[in-house]
Amino acid sequence: MATSTSTPSATTTWKLDPAHSHAEFKIKHMMISNVKGSFNGLSGTLTEHTTDSTLSSVEASIDVATVNTGDAQRDAHLKSADFFDVEKYPTMTFKSTSVKPNGDGGYKVTGDLNLHGVSKQITFNVDGPSAPGKDPWGNTRIGLSATTKISRKDFGLTWNAALETGGILVGDDVHITVEAEFIKG
Repeated sequence: MATSTSTPSATTTWKLDPAHSHAEFKIKHMMISNVKGSFNGLSGTLTEHTTDSTLSSVEASIDVATVNTGDAQRDAHLKSADFFDVEKYPTMTFKSTSVKPNGDGGYKVTGDLNLHGVSKQITFNVDGPSAPGKDPWGNTRIGLSATTKISRKDFGLTWNAALETGGILVGDDVHITVEAEFIKG
């Protein structure tokens, strides 16, 4: 999403609701099945241009130490220097550079993903945002879903092990899904 030079009244700011948002990933294990994981600790802001969506922008951050695959031993390995190295790189961030309608009522949102000390341009396919709705406390909310696929090797996440039968223990392609709910304000 591009930075808007319009007047402030032409934009609406939405803050990510971390209690109702999550980021998930899946990756091949032993070339036979997918392992899924998620992150908590999401934060971010969507600046929506009210008349020209291509002038909208989004920034998000994830606390990498919150990785959860349902297995404490695997999570500890993912937090180690073999993978995320959370002591050195505690957060991953995304900052949009372009927003384009995709023709299906959604968007292609391109931006810079910074992960493991490496910044690469990626594109999310975004469904939404939903129509605004009021919650029981008077807040206005919207939601969206976003998906992308990255190569973990592009971000310096190269640890692997060869299998006795051939192949590798951990796949390269990482499928990412983000379900986000935002509060106007």
